[in-house]
Amino acid sequence: MNRIPTLLIAAVMLLVTSGAAAGLDGVEKRVRHELVMLPFYSVFDNFEFKVEGTVVTLMGQVTRPTLRSDAERVVRRIEGISDVVNKIEVLPVSSNDDRIRRAVFRAIYYHPVLSRYGYQSVPPIHIVVKNGDVTLEGVVSNGGERSLAEVQANGVSGVFSVVNNLMVENRE
Repeated sequence: MNRIPTLLIAAVMLLVTSGAAAGLDGVEKRVRHELVMLPFYSVFDNFEFKVEGTVVTLMGQVTRPTLRSDAERVVRRIEGISDVVNKIEVLPVSSNDDRIRRAVFRAIYYHPVLSRYGYQSVPPIHIVVKNGDVTLEGVVSNGGERSLAEVQANGVSGVFSVVNNLMVENRE
């Protein structure tokens, strides 16, 4: 049986708590679980992965080089994985980007409508900042929250651009 390669962004990785990821096969579930359980994984990191047969390709962005290598290490240990291709980007060290990360975090997670997301063990809105450009990754409940998160990020001083990759949760 041929399997279609599956690309899962961090947002989908986080949907398992809502039951939306129930269709993932065992290997994909284990990869997702291992990645989100990494101790230094935070809202400022974004993991994506693709499973093709027994090969896992890791993608995304992280703020710490050790998180990149830790992700590869834990995925390599999963039974049934023969190879791991690590394409995770380590974001450049920048005090300005760190300031923007904190400010965007406050703007989003301290907003009365969006604050409920901050109480989850793995908050579903991830904030990736590279050279003043912000990318929002993850999942929210509705289009209004998606737009609000973008407006909040755009309102932060020093932000050059915002790419809103937030997905709206599919509630069927």
